[in-house]
Amino acid sequence: MRLDRQKKTELIEDVQDKFKRAKATFIAEYKGIKAVEMNEIRKALREASIDLKIVRNTLARRAIKGTELEHISGELTGSTAIAFSYKDAAQAAKALTQFAKDTPNLKLKMGTLGAKVLSLDEIKGLAELPPREVLLGKFLGSLKSPSTGLVGVLSGVPRKFLYALNAIQKKKAAEQPA
Repeated sequence: MRLDRQKKTELIEDVQDKFKRAKATFIAEYKGIKAVEMNEIRKALREASIDLKIVRNTLARRAIKGTELEHISGELTGSTAIAFSYKDAAQAAKALTQFAKDTPNLKLKMGTLGAKVLSLDEIKGLAELPPREVLLGKFLGSLKSPSTGLVGVLSGVPRKFLYALNAIQKKKAAEQPA
């Protein structure tokens, strides 16, 4: 299918915008996947705020030219699909690694998190992270624990002082004749 110049320009601008808005991107090879399977994958990813785009490699290279991701243009070879994650990069990595396991013809090649390039091992590590809510809960718990400990230490000093005063009072009461 041939695209005219205007459609190519619009497509390049669209992909460039997606690269700018995405928190994480993942590049995969999809050779041998039927259109029906690809539509199912797209639908499932769309529900997780992940946009899967199949673009000609030359147009994708033009889209990232002059950006901080220009150095990944060498990875844009073969039948390339680009997944753009706009919300949770860990959830996107989890979904894509699961699809790569379920669909042998979908092979993750690399990813980016901001401007950082992610290897396959780093993508798998990202996929193994607990959900965002769990991480936030753990973070808040760790913020709370030092203050709780400090309150315990600070309240211990007056408490021990009161115990000492009570002991002195009882001792003096015991020493006085009745």
